[in-house]
Amino acid sequence: MEPAMTLANGRPYLAIPGPSVTPDRVLAAMHRAAPNIYAGALPDMVETIWPDLRRLAGSSGHVGIWIANGHGAWEAANSNLFSRGDRALVLATGQFGHGWHASAIAQGIRAELLDFGRNSPADPDRLESALRADSDHSIKAVLVTHVDTATSVKNDIPALRRAIDAAGHPALLAVDCIASMGCDEMRMDDWGVDLIVGASQKGLMVPPGLGLVWASDRAVERCREADLRTPYWNWTTRFDATEFWQLWHGTAPTHHLFGLRESLNMIFDEGVEAVWARHAGLARAVWAAFDAWGQGNPQIALNVADPAARGHSVTAARVGPAPSATRLRSWLEAKAGVTLGIGLGMQTAEDPGADGSLRVAHMGHVNAHMTLGALAAMQAGMVALGIPHGPGALDAAARAVAEAAGA
Repeated sequence: MEPAMTLANGRPYLAIPGPSVTPDRVLAAMHRAAPNIYAGALPDMVETIWPDLRRLAGSSGHVGIWIANGHGAWEAANSNLFSRGDRALVLATGQFGHGWHASAIAQGIRAELLDFGRNSPADPDRLESALRADSDHSIKAVLVTHVDTATSVKNDIPALRRAIDAAGHPALLAVDCIASMGCDEMRMDDWGVDLIVGASQKGLMVPPGLGLVWASDRAVERCREADLRTPYWNWTTRFDATEFWQLWHGTAPTHHLFGLRESLNMIFDEGVEAVWARHAGLARAVWAAFDAWGQGNPQIALNVADPAARGHSVTAARVGPAPSATRLRSWLEAKAGVTLGIGLGMQTAEDPGADGSLRVAHMGHVNAHMTLGALAAMQAGMVALGIPHGPGALDAAARAVAEAAGA
């Protein structure tokens, strides 16, 4: 029996929303013998990371790194923001808003949920009303995801800050930027954000393993007595460290730090605003392709109708009828060497549509030919599998790239 034909051999493209593509420069920086963790090159290099992380987030405050994934970054934030029994208000626009809410509940926080569904951003007016109803100001913080990795909904963070201020409420504003940091515009100080959580494996282009927290002076002062802290999660010892080991509560994540240093070099070599613009241009190319495909099949559509409410790092979409999306993802991985993201959080009792949903990531170390190549492979898969779709998608994506790139 002859082996099945495949065109997948060659360098694979992992177009899932994390872990993202790790650049060769980052891999090379990490490919070294274990360093001295007490003095010398490693501590000296780490001193250069903190100001660049502040620059990246538009922050003048504090930064801490934990050996953790994004869920660990949530726990670091929760542990330092709250005491057991404190109230929080969580704005959910997808799977990861619900995840942060569940994390807070599990730690003994009285977290209340405002659910805005899976297709629309958080409504500032509803937030303002909820805070006005909290007349004794017992809500300590509002938690919200900037870009939800599952739905690709992007929340308007400045508008949410204005809603908090309009209500005359002292709540802190904490933002999950795990899927957006290094991809979408973020100006922590200018936008009045008190805390950001991030992780290494998406726009920062480093393998999973680092959870990051940025905190304003206001957050540190307001949360000085938080009693959920345990020795490992306590940010005070990290922010005020006098010895290198205190930054990590033990051994440093040595090779990840070398990788992070190189990824920051790449971001600042390109320029932060240029990085944001690149992600916006690639996102518009993906959106243009889906709009064209959908002209021939109403069951192909972007998850978020309003372009202003879409993240620039990942695109969630329907490819129907189910299970067309799952069939397409399987074909792409086996036949074309492209792996797309699953329809995470898109299956509920009311809407069992996960097999008709997928995600295309365009975050981090991604350029025009990678995105256009993924779209072309997707169209080939639709042809091979007989999935109905409209014409002109690749031309539309090419025009979007040309417009973004300029002359």
